[in-house]
Amino acid sequence: MTHIITGLCMRHGACAGVCPVDCIVPGQPIEEWPTYYIDPAACTDCGACVPVCPYNAIWPEESVPDPLQPDIRPNYEFFTRGPGYSARPSGPSRGK
Repeated sequence: MTHIITGLCMRHGACAGVCPVDCIVPGQPIEEWPTYYIDPAACTDCGACVPVCPYNAIWPEESVPDPLQPDIRPNYEFFTRGPGYSARPSGPSRGK
C-alpha cells in the first residue's frame, strides 16, 4: 500500500522535505495536477509525511475517508499518465 495526498492539500511542501525515499512530487501544471503526489511504487509506507502536513491531507490508502476516496485515483494517474517525476525540476530521485 501507499499513502495518498488528498484534495485537502494546499501545496505546503513539508511532506516532500521529510520523505526518506524522495517519492513525493508537486503536481505540474497546477491547473491539471493541483496537489502533491506520492509515487505508489516507491512509497515505503513509513508515514513520515503524515504528521508534518498542516492540512491533514495525507492518509494511508486503506484509511482514506469516504468523501476523499475520489482523490486516490489521481495519485496513481500522476505517475502513469501524468508527468510523474518529470514535474520535479531535478527529475527522479530515489533516496537522499
